[in-house]
Amino acid sequence: MRKFIDKIENFIFVIPALAFFITFSIYPLFKTFQMSFYQWDGITKNMIFVGFKNYIDAFKDPIWLKSIKNGFILSFLALIFMNSIAFLLAILVNSGIKGAKFYRVIFYIPPILSGIVVGYIWKWIYDPNFGILNGLLDILNLSHFKRPWLSDVNTALISVSIASMWQGVGGSFILFLAGLQSIPEDLFEASRVDGATFWQQFFYITIPLMSRTLMIVSILTILGAMQLLTIVIPLTNGGPGFETEVPALRIYKEAFSSYKFGYATALSVLLGIMLFIISLIQIKLRKVD
Repeated sequence: MRKFIDKIENFIFVIPALAFFITFSIYPLFKTFQMSFYQWDGITKNMIFVGFKNYIDAFKDPIWLKSIKNGFILSFLALIFMNSIAFLLAILVNSGIKGAKFYRVIFYIPPILSGIVVGYIWKWIYDPNFGILNGLLDILNLSHFKRPWLSDVNTALISVSIASMWQGVGGSFILFLAGLQSIPEDLFEASRVDGATFWQQFFYITIPLMSRTLMIVSILTILGAMQLLTIVIPLTNGGPGFETEVPALRIYKEAFSSYKFGYATALSVLLGIMLFIISLIQIKLRKVD
């Protein structure tokens, strides 16, 4: 009897958190999925049931497919370049270089800035007439490399990627640093006694013991890149044309510019399913390793 009473008491304490989770997570998720089967302008009460039409239209929408492609390109660039830089910085700081605490603060400043602010900062840097980048190229006598970086179809997406990586590198750096600091120093000392070189320690100790952290950072990187929005709006707003259109921006425009809330909801459901599958694949691959 006492055990039953304890279970009831424990359940009572859980009820507020459970109610909060159902109200702000489960119910909105259900309503989102439900709305994706309707045609709705977001204003009137008139919602027209269209079944799977929104999903079928999504697979026929060249702009949506273009945004998905751009999202994968941004994800790939971030995985390769941003995370490599973040990992290198984490190794340097963890090695005990002078001013390590100072670097921890400096590297983490960009991630805490608003995406809109970062977007306007880089828009000024890329400005073809008064920007720092073209000005620096002039100083270095490299004027032939000057470009209208954000309006050139050949450089716009790369420019957006650089701005987003500049903001995101600090987050990956902190996670990598935490992972490195969790590795027992005794392992490195024992390997040095056995004559292991730096690269042998790196490939046979650091990388294997950082596998979980590498997986988490990779998942977060892809999720962040595929949901990029606030930086893109002030930088290019998806232009020139649709060269820098990304999934989250496409969803935003469909909802708040075209007032196709049902279609935008279907796109968000597709994006959520896709990100879930990508994350699941990464987790499964790690378990296989």
